[in-house]
Amino acid sequence: MPEALFPFLRRDEAPRKVLVVDDGTLVRLYYRKALEAAGFAVEEAINGIEAMEKILSDRFDLVVVDINMPKMDGLAFLRALRAEPAAAAVPAIVTSTEAAEHDRSAARAAGANYYLTKPVPEGSLALHAAILTGAPPAGGAPA
Repeated sequence: MPEALFPFLRRDEAPRKVLVVDDGTLVRLYYRKALEAAGFAVEEAINGIEAMEKILSDRFDLVVVDINMPKMDGLAFLRALRAEPAAAAVPAIVTSTEAAEHDRSAARAAGANYYLTKPVPEGSLALHAAILTGAPPAGGAPA
């Protein structure tokens, strides 16, 4: 059964819940708009510490995380996420202005499932969120 191997996959119709972690207010708003338009429920955190608090108190189907943030950066957050048994299987998309291969490699080593370079097109974020959560976005395929 896929759910046993991938606990973030669900067959029910409830919206998939995404935690957006970025210190940029406008970035969070842009991601929220794109994801909600695709049928996802969205919560936000401004840094890795706040994100870990939310991860430990609620269930998420996906995390979208920036690398460069104050207090706890995205890579430290991913390492902490992967070390937390209750949340280790939650897929993570890293978004960053850092576009070099060593940045992508560092994100993968920290636990990222996918890496998108900013600026991230709305359709691309929604598509990858749908793929990683096992649910197509509402209204069909993204533009």
